[in-house]
Amino acid sequence: MKRTFDIVCSFLGIFILSPIILFACLAIFLQDKKSPLFIAKRVGKNNRIFNMIKLRSMVVNAEQNKVDSTSSNDPRITKIGRLIRKFKLDELSQLYNVFVGDMSLVGPRPNVKRETDIYTKVEKNLLKVKPGITDFASIVFSDESEILKNVDDPDITYNQLIRPWKSRLGLFYIKKQSLMIDILIIFLTIIGIFSRKLSLLLLYKIMKKIQAPNNLTKLVLRKEKLKPLPPPGSEKLVRTRDILNK
Repeated sequence: MKRTFDIVCSFLGIFILSPIILFACLAIFLQDKKSPLFIAKRVGKNNRIFNMIKLRSMVVNAEQNKVDSTSSNDPRITKIGRLIRKFKLDELSQLYNVFVGDMSLVGPRPNVKRETDIYTKVEKNLLKVKPGITDFASIVFSDESEILKNVDDPDITYNQLIRPWKSRLGLFYIKKQSLMIDILIIFLTIIGIFSRKLSLLLLYKIMKKIQAPNNLTKLVLRKEKLKPLPPPGSEKLVRTRDILNK
């Protein structure tokens, strides 16, 4: 049922949203006369590497500095790219990945190999399902770039403040996943583009209804400042992405 839902919705999404995607591609191309698409290597189900297609919001070859987490004031983001990110247009091209089966509409967001290599044994369960365009964490951490703004090391800050909760939310989604929850997540993701506060409030009510752990239910309101935490399955804070020293 989930795969059928993905195929039908991704096909309709590509068909209906193609004018917006094409317009965004044209705007990106006219900015610097470079390809409007960015092919990102990501780790999918069962550790399979796949090419995730994104609308390019950064300068060409931005990935060469090996910084994977992006702050809102990242100098690599172009002027057009800021608009693309604001309205989540860079994710629309991933409908193709859903249609061909690399991804699902809803599921834990795919990560780079540098990150999955340091997953704990518990977190590796995230790789037992197809990654998605959106999930609980995408709604809760839609302000991820703001959280990482002005920090010395965006990747380590991500691993200490965001990854612990993203992984927990992803694992909870896997436990509770259903077609109805997928539909609700998609609905809240769209609402979040226009009103983050409303999307979080509605998600809070959903989390209570589906009996989420208290710490996750409390988190989704995002009223408290994030504190450094170890990822699930570990008692140590992440201080390096060097797999030999993790």
